[in-house]
Amino acid sequence: MNKNTIIGLVLIFGIFIAYSYLMSPSQDELIQQKRKSDSLWLVTQARRDSTIRANARTRALETAMEKEKIKASGKSFDSVTLLRMNRKDELGLFANAAAGDDTSYTIENDFFRLKIASLGGKIANVELKDYLTWDKRPLILLDNDSLHFGLTFFANNRIINTDRLYFQPFWPGMENKEKASGKVSGNDSIQFGMRLFMAATDTTYDPGKYIEFLYTVRGNEYMLRFQVKFQGMEEVIDPSTKYLVLNWSDNLKQLEKSLKMEHMNSTIYYKFFEDKTDYISETKDEEKYLKNEKIKWVSFTQQFFSTSLIADHFFSEPRIRTLTLPGKRNYVKSMLAEVGIPFTPKETKEVSMSMYFGPNKYYGLRKYKLDLEKQIPLGWGFFLMAWINIYAVIPVFTFFGNFGWNYGIIILVLTILLKIVLFPIAFKTYKSSAKMKVLKPEIDELGKKYPKKEDAMKKQQATMELYKKAGVNPMAGCIPLLLQMPILIAMFRFFPSSIELRQQSFLWAKDLSSYDSIWTFPGGFSIPWYGDHVSLFALLMTISSVLYTRINDQMMGSSQQQMPGMKTMMYLMPVMFLFWFNDYSSGLSYYYLLANLLTFAQIYIIRATIDEKKLHAQIEANRKKPVKKSGFQKRLEDMAKKRGYPAKK
Repeated sequence: MNKNTIIGLVLIFGIFIAYSYLMSPSQDELIQQKRKSDSLWLVTQARRDSTIRANARTRALETAMEKEKIKASGKSFDSVTLLRMNRKDELGLFANAAAGDDTSYTIENDFFRLKIASLGGKIANVELKDYLTWDKRPLILLDNDSLHFGLTFFANNRIINTDRLYFQPFWPGMENKEKASGKVSGNDSIQFGMRLFMAATDTTYDPGKYIEFLYTVRGNEYMLRFQVKFQGMEEVIDPSTKYLVLNWSDNLKQLEKSLKMEHMNSTIYYKFFEDKTDYISETKDEEKYLKNEKIKWVSFTQQFFSTSLIADHFFSEPRIRTLTLPGKRNYVKSMLAEVGIPFTPKETKEVSMSMYFGPNKYYGLRKYKLDLEKQIPLGWGFFLMAWINIYAVIPVFTFFGNFGWNYGIIILVLTILLKIVLFPIAFKTYKSSAKMKVLKPEIDELGKKYPKKEDAMKKQQATMELYKKAGVNPMAGCIPLLLQMPILIAMFRFFPSSIELRQQSFLWAKDLSSYDSIWTFPGGFSIPWYGDHVSLFALLMTISSVLYTRINDQMMGSSQQQMPGMKTMMYLMPVMFLFWFNDYSSGLSYYYLLANLLTFAQIYIIRATIDEKKLHAQIEANRKKPVKKSGFQKRLEDMAKKRGYPAKK
């Protein structure tokens, strides 16, 4: 491959980057695309609302007539009562819950602080006490600003959604029912409830008819119990009801330094009932309607944290969706889940489920035995990658992390352990490469003997015959690469999703789970595919990879001369990876850098133990020995003899 060819490859690569940059849609175009993708969703919602609007017109007429009667009687009412009366046509027996004070009540345990709102009776705010955002603010996993969480059902020919109705608080088993907060620690637990009462009159509630949300929080758990209880609702909820619909949506806010990486690792996971775990694509907006399917749980998953809703039995026919709104700062994705809960008004008195608010730690999630750990991308698609992470990487991180070691040192220890395990294979590989280096003069002679292109096949056959007589396997250099590929890919999956590395500093890197920026381009300048900053670990990793390619090229001797295009590609690949790794986890780049440096050390040690003169003598001795034919080759020769062909010597 000459100089012009190399320049051509570089130009093609540059043109490809420029084309990608120039042809990428603008923010306005992205917004238009989102609007088009939303059209089907909006049409579906419009159809669902058509029944409500039709019934509302009739009820509005009835309410107007009732107001005229009240006005004629000369009575006066306060603003709250008027609001309830105005919504009576819409909410029926639930109209009294249309107005109230939006008060929040706090429950705190060892790990999180919850705020439960009277509006909707839902958990409206979750703060994880042991974690901070990348810019050192309190980590709010759930926020009432964009949260919607409520049950939807038919009652008195009306569609009711609890999300916009006011609940009344109570503390089971406590004398002070009016207190605003509760705290629990260790193995103890605390309960807090919210009740949505039916109307008895225009101004009073019926104490015997309500829907209750009961929360049970343990002191040392990220998981809590959520029970929905129904009292006196047999004649209120439509008797033909088979399912309650649970609507849950939220806008996930940025928690990590790299919004790009957080976006690439945020999606909705779900587990089929008594079956595998699946998820929506992280890289594109998608909607799934799992008709006639049952799921065990659904989870809004971010890079290092998740919010999960887990059924005691199952949810039915879920509809899930992710959506990205371009141009919105400090925002990752919008998540939506709509699931059915089996329900029969005259039989069902309680629906139980669980909620998880916490970190994506492998052992912490695995202990629940619900496959929640499958949200952590450990390479589940290929068993070998998953095994490497589960049985090697995570145990090492956990063991040394419990001693308080710096994770930069732990990554070094992990790399050394992996290199020790692979050392026997590396030794055999280098020995085979040394043999090829010894044979280089003879390979060069074959090149002179067959200089023409039409003799390329003869040259290849002669080269392979030389290798065979000398006892050299030209593919030996590929074997360690094939064995190391699962490890390299396993690390590629593990490091960006390892919460153990989150906000752990080492040398100049302030956060090993994110990129290490030593220089940010001024004025908002950004290089396509590369970014607006320079990652030193990624740069050092690239330089070490180029050096490794150079050393490997020298070790392999003449083999690359037969494939010059491959040689150039081997040098070009590290440079291409620089564009990728610049925005990736600095811990990952640091690991690859260490792997290359330790490989250099291995090569130095192996070189010191191998005598090339003795190796050359061994090759000469092998060449004098008769070449042993394989059983397959013997069978081919026997078949050739039977057909009258001369046997190959």
